[in-house]
Amino acid sequence: MTAPSREIDRRRFVADLIEACPDVLAIAGLGAPAYDLFAAGDRDTSFYLWGGMGGAAAMGLGLALAQPERSVLVLTGDGEQLMGLGALATIGARRPPNLTVVVLDNGRYGETGMQETHTSLGTSLSGVAVACGLAWVETVSSAAELPRLAQRIRERAGCGLAQVVVRAETMPRALPPRDGLLLKRRFRAALDARRP
Repeated sequence: MTAPSREIDRRRFVADLIEACPDVLAIAGLGAPAYDLFAAGDRDTSFYLWGGMGGAAAMGLGLALAQPERSVLVLTGDGEQLMGLGALATIGARRPPNLTVVVLDNGRYGETGMQETHTSLGTSLSGVAVACGLAWVETVSSAAELPRLAQRIRERAGCGLAQVVVRAETMPRALPPRDGLLLKRRFRAALDARRP
């Protein structure tokens, strides 16, 4: 098996994806995905998980089921998604058409010293998502593929997962608010403000 080329700049990719999907409800997993989302511009419709490794996809599923008219984007890392594989099975069973899980896969545990994750050792999160029955699954290895992904998110084109192969590098931390109560209240207020 040939190792995927890791050329995508994760921070730029996330910023471009959020710019292309400005109305998305975004859940960011622990660590670098939260830093990437915050660096793209803090929004009331962004929720950053702190200390909840493995929970981003499950939280995104709940949000997608509760907000069927809104596009929901989960930004997570390969290490976190490996910890929450069971969530993919539940997502595949429920298949909300408005949920997209984007796994920023650098093949490393970035928060604990850049040790290799199982995706560096042959585990395919895309393959797991296919086996779980998601409506669409893709491996993104070029930033040129972003427009198609953004279109799927905006159109709520079916429950899917994109495994985005990014460079294994340590980026500067852009720390979002750590006050869970503040994040919860502003997220709820943003949802209430957009109700018809």
